[in-house]
Amino acid sequence: MANITRYHPFEDLLSEFGKSFFVRPFPVPAVAELQMKIDVKEDDKSFTVHADIPGVKKEDIKVDVEDDQVTLSAEAKQQKEEKKDEKIIHSERSYGMVSRSFTLPVDVDAKAAKAEYKDGVLNLVLPKKANGSAKRVEVA
Repeated sequence: MANITRYHPFEDLLSEFGKSFFVRPFPVPAVAELQMKIDVKEDDKSFTVHADIPGVKKEDIKVDVEDDQVTLSAEAKQQKEEKKDEKIIHSERSYGMVSRSFTLPVDVDAKAAKAEYKDGVLNLVLPKKANGSAKRVEVA
């Protein structure tokens, strides 16, 4: 006579999950960090860079161009505002320094470069040039 057993396809999976559930806790997400995400576009005459830098004042953004190397850096500063009988329960806002560097395929004319910061987005127009020079670009 043959023995008939029931097959439970998820039994092994669930038993393994149950064993490790209390041994290894779920990872807690890290505190949000200041990030800079960029898009770089190219046409015949120039490069256009869009960098998302929310929560930063334009005075705290630096754009350095040297030949084909572009460095963007920004600093978000913590503002101290304390009220009587008030305490922070939870905060996800980040403060600190962020920087991104990238190399373009050709040298850039740093003197003709334009930078504008509006609504948390830095827009750069970097005209192409045959021979490069170093210059810091002021953000408008």
